[in-house]
Amino acid sequence: MERQVRVAMVAGEASGDLIAAPLIEALKARLPGARFFGIGGPRMQAAGFDTWFDMETLAVRGYVEAARSIPRILSIRGQVKSRLLDDPPDLFVGIDAPDFNLGLEERLRGARIPTAHYVGPSIWAWRGERIHKVKRAADRVLALFPFEPAIYEKAGIPVTFVGHPLADEVPEVPDRDLAREQFRLPLNAPVFALLPGSRRGELEQHAGLFLETAKLIQQQLPDARFLVPLTSRATRTQFEVAQYEHKAEDLPLTILFGHSQMAMTAADVVLVASGTATLEAALMRRPMVITYRVPKLTWHLMWPRRLLPYVGLPNVLAERFVVPEILQDEATPPNLAQALLNQLRDKVVRERQERQFDAIYQSLRQGAAERAADALLPMLEARRAGPAQVSLTLPQGSRP
Repeated sequence: MERQVRVAMVAGEASGDLIAAPLIEALKARLPGARFFGIGGPRMQAAGFDTWFDMETLAVRGYVEAARSIPRILSIRGQVKSRLLDDPPDLFVGIDAPDFNLGLEERLRGARIPTAHYVGPSIWAWRGERIHKVKRAADRVLALFPFEPAIYEKAGIPVTFVGHPLADEVPEVPDRDLAREQFRLPLNAPVFALLPGSRRGELEQHAGLFLETAKLIQQQLPDARFLVPLTSRATRTQFEVAQYEHKAEDLPLTILFGHSQMAMTAADVVLVASGTATLEAALMRRPMVITYRVPKLTWHLMWPRRLLPYVGLPNVLAERFVVPEILQDEATPPNLAQALLNQLRDKVVRERQERQFDAIYQSLRQGAAERAADALLPMLEARRAGPAQVSLTLPQGSRP
């Protein structure tokens, strides 16, 4: 007797939502009728995911911010854990959010529920001791970057390199002129994409900073245009309030709901808060400046624990400073404006960046969702033992 496959997932922020949605689609192609549920965002929901809580409640970063949110997050994790233990899924997939997911995975794995962790924690950047927790929590890690498998294999953790889903979404040759036409921007005007972050806490740190930077750029380039892609109504409202407070309402600035890739394609240079968006900009082969600010206490707690001299993913993947990083106290409007203008005016530097970004693009474009689904199917097959059997209907040419 066949029964419905049930896969639980938890994604904690916009980047996790972006990564999980194609995986859901790939698994649904292999497992018709499968159900997906847990915590996810709008892209996952559009793919047929049933979310139990608003994903935004988990989107915090840094010690100070996390400490304030601990009671709410622990309550949510307790409720998710209870529901999954009371009605076990065939598989649990934690999508990034290691501080939330690893503890949950460890408890579920102890109850003989198979667990996978998609997006290995950045143990190569900081908090390397977390690899021991990963080993207790995950039956398999799905890694995005080609240097990660060796780290997990050395620790005895099953791992599959799948590539990065963002690389699969980006075209081989982004069409800058078409993107500008879509936004009704002059083809020859200098255009800057401003990406202050996807979390409300990030906008608290960056919205005013980015607006003041744009004002300085416009003083030198009166024909400059600015695009600001944001991820939610809440962050849009927050940015509009900052625009009013910083007297930046006359800036030639277009606030977008999503469309970050198109904004980057249209731009000459990108100012981006450190995070997944830096990789997105690299995959779009756009010159950029990376910045980030956090509350001072968070900075003093986190910065000494870093294992690499850089924080931006393009620099991590290149293993050198390809992109300028202007962080914390050095992240001032004059410094950022000057760095962006330097990127705009220095053709040699721009071309060097673009060559490095193309190499990153080629290394990460692996068909991540298909590879991840193939890695998870054997874990689901292992649940077929017993009188009720999971139906694994594979399309022609697929392999478990």
